[in-house]
Amino acid sequence: MTDAILDAVQQAMSSPWIYLALFALAMLDGFFPIVPAETSVITAGVFAASTGAPDVALVIAVAALGAFVGDHISYAIGRTTNDKLRNGKRSAKAFAWAEQALAERGGLVLVVARYIPGGRTACTLTMGAVAYRRRSFAFFDAIAASSWAVYSVLIGYVGGAAFEHDPFKGLLLGLGIAVTITVIVEVVRYVRHRRTAPVPAPAPEAEPAYAAD
Repeated sequence: MTDAILDAVQQAMSSPWIYLALFALAMLDGFFPIVPAETSVITAGVFAASTGAPDVALVIAVAALGAFVGDHISYAIGRTTNDKLRNGKRSAKAFAWAEQALAERGGLVLVVARYIPGGRTACTLTMGAVAYRRRSFAFFDAIAASSWAVYSVLIGYVGGAAFEHDPFKGLLLGLGIAVTITVIVEVVRYVRHRRTAPVPAPAPEAEPAYAAD
């Protein structure tokens, strides 16, 4: 069963249509975050190392371009759905986080958010909703999309190189590395948030009560 799945995946990875598929997945992931774009790019990196197909440089290029286009679609959605995002039951919390992070770090938050699950979409939507300057958004998004593509492909490539004759184990290693890095980032972010959180001021001491004469 596993061999049949691997053969099917390998055939898909050796097809010239894989580049269009990776572009589409990365684009959709920009505004529809349940699409497994990162897993697909990592898988492509694994097979690039273990079988030589697809081409690593092309995978990086199409993944970065797809992510760039998808983020701009998310930005445009944010420009038109400002009030719904702020007041939505599910989106309000993510919107508030992204807005605060944007105020603190500016455009660099877009680069950081690309590596946070759910953060990339919340950030791009927020930047559109607050009418962040489009040229600056494109500049930082180009850095974010390119670095994400390189990171995802290299993780897969490392797994594929480690298990050159067993792509399935290479894929497991690549996904394990990605999950580990994500957990570390989340823990560091949580610790930093706890350290920088304002300490509540102590309650004023009550005036001593004196009995009336």
